[in-house]
Amino acid sequence: MFNRLFKKLNVGVKTLLLTGVVVGIIFILLSHKVIQYTSTDKFCQSCHVHPHAEVSWKQSTHFTNKSGVQVHCVECHLPPEGWPYLREKIKTGSRDVWAKLFTDTKKINWEEKGKLENAVHIVYKESCIHCHQNLFTKGLTKEGEDAHLYYTQHEKDLHCINCHLTVGHYNPNAMHAKNKMFGLTETVNKELYTEPTKINKFENFTEKIPGSTVSFDMVAIPGGSFEMGSKDNEPLRKKDEGPIRTVKVSQFFIGKIEVTWDEYMAFFKSTAAEGRLDPTVVMEKNSKASSVDAISGPTPPYGYPDQGWGKGKRPAITMSYNAAETYVKWLSMATGKKYRLPTEAEWEYAARGGKDTPYFFEGSPKKYSDKGFWKKIFVPDTVLIGRYVAYKLNSAGKSQESGFVKANPFGLLNMLGNVREFCADWYDAGYYAKSGKSVVDPKGPESGTDHVVRGGSFKSDASDVRVASRDYTRNDAWLKTDPQMPKSIWWYSDVTDVGFRVVCEPDSAIKTSEIH
Repeated sequence: MFNRLFKKLNVGVKTLLLTGVVVGIIFILLSHKVIQYTSTDKFCQSCHVHPHAEVSWKQSTHFTNKSGVQVHCVECHLPPEGWPYLREKIKTGSRDVWAKLFTDTKKINWEEKGKLENAVHIVYKESCIHCHQNLFTKGLTKEGEDAHLYYTQHEKDLHCINCHLTVGHYNPNAMHAKNKMFGLTETVNKELYTEPTKINKFENFTEKIPGSTVSFDMVAIPGGSFEMGSKDNEPLRKKDEGPIRTVKVSQFFIGKIEVTWDEYMAFFKSTAAEGRLDPTVVMEKNSKASSVDAISGPTPPYGYPDQGWGKGKRPAITMSYNAAETYVKWLSMATGKKYRLPTEAEWEYAARGGKDTPYFFEGSPKKYSDKGFWKKIFVPDTVLIGRYVAYKLNSAGKSQESGFVKANPFGLLNMLGNVREFCADWYDAGYYAKSGKSVVDPKGPESGTDHVVRGGSFKSDASDVRVASRDYTRNDAWLKTDPQMPKSIWWYSDVTDVGFRVVCEPDSAIKTSEIH
């Protein structure tokens, strides 16, 4: 009896095991089929409703190339097959389903989503290397060899798409190649100015650049004293903004807006050339020269420095600190006045417009900032700050023309946002404490490695567009993907939100009467 019962149980267990194996095989086969189906381009495009995704993919070298190999969505947007592939597929799939169900796709800024800083989070470097195992292929150009050699020495800091952003989705405004035609295609239909503006009073004036059709507005800023820096209790302040000190500045002229592409292109067209000497050498050799020909100009940039947003009255961006300093030397020679970059003290004095609050308008940084978990749910009130500042929450991810905002009490536009601005001072986090409690026309530390950058940008949170907020240049980080050896002294390859405005010294501008 027990033997028969045991045999029945044995048969039942075997049957159960066999059934389990069969079910397991079916599950694995079905799972494989499901994974295969959900990894097709068609399935990906059913959720990813970017209006240009498929078109830009078919225009790219990942779709049309000499080898005839086509690269599909999951080959870039997921790691190579295995557990990492499944793990990321689950994570990204869950996120995509959530976005599909609960996001209004009509409100998505697709141009912003396609920027490098966002793309590096959805393209896997190991997938690039999985296919491109030989970085020094036959026929690779010298520039390509230099760039790939640089990559092998800095793999931890670089992603393949830093240089090859458009290989999967073609974008004509993001090509990583030398733009030899930059600045040479614009036509001039207006009459050229023959001489600069003459002034004999300390008042606002419009400067004219001789030999061009370009003019720009300068604002007369009266001298005075102010409390520079942020108070200890100012929300979201940083340590390098204090201690507060009393600063007296002399009167000066400052640009109403940042230097525009129109202004910068007048300089570029006048001076640009390949292979010229370093501008400091040129200036030393031509110290007595009166012609603007003494100024060396930029070599052609890589790609499109304006990012495809347009030039004209938008602020000039992606030029280096060296290029900005060379521009003001050229402008000084072209106009006969003394133009330069503002000191940090002049910049803050002008930005404050006589106010001693975090902004020159009312409101707390905490009220306007979107930092923190709850701010992702309860969107900050942007009505008032949006009238005066082009920043992360209202800029659509790109620079804006000056008319986008209202002026500060001095009549200056975009002091706190749009693009960050170079100052003449070397940066030192502890300089305020070292310089004393009361100073007159400070010019910053005598030496340093980085220069001060002031004001926020179209990328900035409200905490970084406060008047006292400080930043500094990062030359190496801003040139990571420049493939040249040596790297350009004129153009930054990895920063798109820094520009500058100019200051004019009154003594150099007013020669026919005393300053009032």
